[in-house]
Amino acid sequence: MLSICLISALATTAQTQDRNWSFGVQGGVIQYNGDLGRDWYQTDKTMYGFGGISVSRYLFEYVDINATFNRGTLGYDSSVTGFKSDFSSASVNLRIKPLGSNYIISPYVFGGIGAILFDNQLNFHKEKIDSALPTAGAGFNIRLSPSLTLNLQETFMFTNNDSRDGVVAGGSKEDFLLHSAGLTYNFGKGKDSDNDGVSDSRDKCPDTPPNVAVDKSGCPVDKDKDGVADYLDSCPDVAGIATLNGCPDKDGDGVSDAEDRCPDVKGTIALKGCPDADGDGVSDLDDKCPNSKAGSKVDASGCPMDNDKDGVTNDVDRCPDVAGIESLMGCPDSDGDGVADIDDRCPTAKGTIENKGCPEIAKQDVVRINYIGSKLFFESGSDKLKVASLSLLDELVKILNKYDAASLAIQGHTDSDGSDDFNQTLSQKRTDSVKKYLSSKGISESRLTATGFGETNPIASNKTSLGKAKNRRVELKTAY
Repeated sequence: MLSICLISALATTAQTQDRNWSFGVQGGVIQYNGDLGRDWYQTDKTMYGFGGISVSRYLFEYVDINATFNRGTLGYDSSVTGFKSDFSSASVNLRIKPLGSNYIISPYVFGGIGAILFDNQLNFHKEKIDSALPTAGAGFNIRLSPSLTLNLQETFMFTNNDSRDGVVAGGSKEDFLLHSAGLTYNFGKGKDSDNDGVSDSRDKCPDTPPNVAVDKSGCPVDKDKDGVADYLDSCPDVAGIATLNGCPDKDGDGVSDAEDRCPDVKGTIALKGCPDADGDGVSDLDDKCPNSKAGSKVDASGCPMDNDKDGVTNDVDRCPDVAGIESLMGCPDSDGDGVADIDDRCPTAKGTIENKGCPEIAKQDVVRINYIGSKLFFESGSDKLKVASLSLLDELVKILNKYDAASLAIQGHTDSDGSDDFNQTLSQKRTDSVKKYLSSKGISESRLTATGFGETNPIASNKTSLGKAKNRRVELKTAY
């Protein structure tokens, strides 16, 4: 019987903290041991029967307390002598269950105190009552249903009396062995705060939401054992991670496999789990230019944008909104002179790169400009132009209008007469006078620069009158 108990491993509902009371009925036979002989575990002797009831209270998993009342007949019969008496007995015992209560077959041992009342009438005179100290025994419960248990038990009652069998001389007190079988009904109901069918005393998750399936411990079912309950698990049939609602993420990029467009390679959340090698915001899966320059503005295909469709992408196109020439970084060249229109100071006239897209100034015009500069004269010690110089400046205006993209540098010089500061100021005022006159005739000031150098750049000796005359001059220089 003990071997059967030890190998039993099937758990079931038993008398527990929730079903903490049990009521039982039992019956069996009782055998005698005393001065007349010993018939314990003997089958050739007369055995007398009894019946009774019991009540048990659960204390904790391995211990309960039991009160038993039995009524029956006890005695001994031999060929020489014997005795027989009706009895009523009561005992209170502490039962110890080494395997706990939650097994189909659960063994136990017990011990306690009791009393036996003899004769047919329930007369409670002291001489009719024997104490049973101790009562002891063992047994096991066989779970038939969540509430019903079959009980098999052996009870030893050791009394304090040596005269119930009619023999005193032998010196042996009367002891009795009860073999019993019975049925026990377990009842009671524990508190279940979350109404999941598992009492609070056994519920490891007492705050489970309503209508959520739970396991035996009262916790929400987690079929895939990933730590995310099925009712919260977006992938309840495959183990995943809590941060993704229980779904797996093979490549560890923070995007669940179910939503990952590239589940086998680590990517970004923004691109639904796909990588972006060139960092242009288009996943490699969709990128037709996966190695485009980092930081380039790209279109939906991942290729650098080319607004004007001239074959030069926006990131290098100097003129992204108008079709141009690749060699000119995407800019047009209307006059075909090799200078992009945005750089060409003469975009409608073919020129040279050196002249920023403008045609060369005719040699005769260059000569004439230099001549005009050499014939510009001022009143002595003044910045006032002489009348004869004005007609020359009018001619200069006509030449400048022919080359409307050209700029003109007006440079003034003096001889060494006078102080340096005076000469510097005078030369600057004279060039400003020329600039002012040309501007008054329609030449944009943006094309004109006036610089006075004073006596710092002589072209002849200031020791002679001829040299001084040469040093007093205005130089005109054109450029693009």
